[in-house]
Amino acid sequence: MKKHKKTKPKPEAPKPLHEPEPDAAGIDLAATEIWVAVAPDRCELPIRRFGAFTQDLMAIVAWLLECGIRTVAMEATGVYWIPLYQLLSDAGIKVCLVNARQGAKVMYGIVNGCSICTVSVC
Repeated sequence: MKKHKKTKPKPEAPKPLHEPEPDAAGIDLAATEIWVAVAPDRCELPIRRFGAFTQDLMAIVAWLLECGIRTVAMEATGVYWIPLYQLLSDAGIKVCLVNARQGAKVMYGIVNGCSICTVSVC
């Protein structure tokens, strides 16, 4: 006589680890330029390129505050992220440093042939 296998109940869909951040931006840092992206409803030009000098870093912080950003995901290699991280933190913006490999899976885009990080908006 055959034994019948018990059917296991189907697992529920996995819940996200946390809720998405509505006031978030993405930053991709390099040695000479920094790409910053906000949600398209925050600004007419939601993706901008900045230089890597102190005045540029201060302009990034000012623009993000103007757009109402409270959280940023920052992808960087080396130590280029440290000054911007400090300025953003001092301005009250929560900074999440993202591994380049993981960040590319979450948010990236191509504009004018340049790989930049963008914000996925649901």
